[in-house]
Amino acid sequence: MSSNDEQIAQAEHRFGVRFPEDYRHFLATGGSIARFVPPADDFLMINAMAEFQEVNEAGDFQKRFPGSVVIGGDGSREMLTYDFRQEPPPLVLLDVSAHDWSSAIHQATSFSALLEQFPRAGWKWDEVEPSRS
Repeated sequence: MSSNDEQIAQAEHRFGVRFPEDYRHFLATGGSIARFVPPADDFLMINAMAEFQEVNEAGDFQKRFPGSVVIGGDGSREMLTYDFRQEPPPLVLLDVSAHDWSSAIHQATSFSALLEQFPRAGWKWDEVEPSRS
């Protein structure tokens, strides 16, 4: 088992989830992103495994958003988050100051779908998820 595989397994154990295979593959290959993505020219950040625990423990995300796992964001206030209350878990944006799931903005049904659509569409700002708090 590689170091990345061990870190993935530890993160999954810590949060009681199994990451989708496309995201696991991205992490296993040492993946991270932090750049403006053309032609949408929105900033996309996908955290490396080394930043994973720190990002998820900041701001009481686990208490405010049970079933959440933050994997990145827009480089500012919005956190790209898996919503593990659903199967398969979709990716949503949550503002760092949000109080509950009612402000979640749906981004994609999978990590692969996010990476495919992001260059064209960038962040979606108007697709709020129904509240399931």
